[in-house]
Amino acid sequence: MPRKSTSLSLDSDLIARAKNMGINLSRAAEAGLEDEVRKAEVEQWKQENQKAISAYNKRVASEGLPLDAYRKW
Repeated sequence: MPRKSTSLSLDSDLIARAKNMGINLSRAAEAGLEDEVRKAEVEQWKQENQKAISAYNKRVASEGLPLDAYRKW
């Protein structure tokens, strides 16, 4: 994907420590942002699908798993 230059405000001590360790600030920020976006997307999906999830869990609680009769254990 193409990269875009941006401006961020970060803790100066943290930046200095990262540079001393040879950490690529752009890559580290991107990795952290990617992680946070994924977490937010998971939470959004859960909220959007809560009704279906609850209905399925209620059905399993009352009827059991759909293919439970075919389990060998």
